[in-house]
Amino acid sequence: MFSHDRIWNAIDRIAEKNHLTPSGLARRAGLDPTAFNKSKRVGADGRQRWPSTESVSKVLEATGATLDEFLAFVQGKPPAKTVPEGAFPPQIDSIPLLGFAQAGSGGYFDDGGFPAGEGWDVVDFPTNAERRAGVYALEVQGDSMMPVYREGDVLIVEPGAQIRRGDRVVVKTRDGEVMAKVLLRQTPRALELMSLNQDHPNRTLDSGDVEWVARIIWASQ
Repeated sequence: MFSHDRIWNAIDRIAEKNHLTPSGLARRAGLDPTAFNKSKRVGADGRQRWPSTESVSKVLEATGATLDEFLAFVQGKPPAKTVPEGAFPPQIDSIPLLGFAQAGSGGYFDDGGFPAGEGWDVVDFPTNAERRAGVYALEVQGDSMMPVYREGDVLIVEPGAQIRRGDRVVVKTRDGEVMAKVLLRQTPRALELMSLNQDHPNRTLDSGDVEWVARIIWASQ
């Protein structure tokens, strides 16, 4: 039965599934931030207000939810699994964001290269990237990574991920230098890196000089 309460409950459930408030969901869908507020669901005259089909369509598009999932929430049923067990469905909640220059300073990462401390900004997690625990974003500053990455591009980085030859990675040295490179070779003694910008030489770093290496899993290009 498509009751007023059940329709609104389905929207609330989609918001919860994506770690969003109703107003956060409205913003992600490109709607007025107050569009889904509980106070807007009943008019001043006591008449019930229903979300439009256009609003529902925008919610589904913004979150990656299917119509079947929405209808399952309306009916009070758990939605059918749409991804394999263990896979990560698209999400658009916020993740930590830091500039490359700040990343070279102390206090922003733990020993494993995971975000720590204060001073981080936040950025929306993209719907077309696979979400993993501990991921964060770095904003490119300067032109040292041209033409692959330009100033203002955002790189989503996964610390602790297995890296292989040819992967694009972010490396931080114990001297505080942070760089984005292509992994050429990794041995117990050294890390061989190819520069993205031909004007900058390739680098070979002694393993003892490397604080951490993290794989780039997405870029806002």
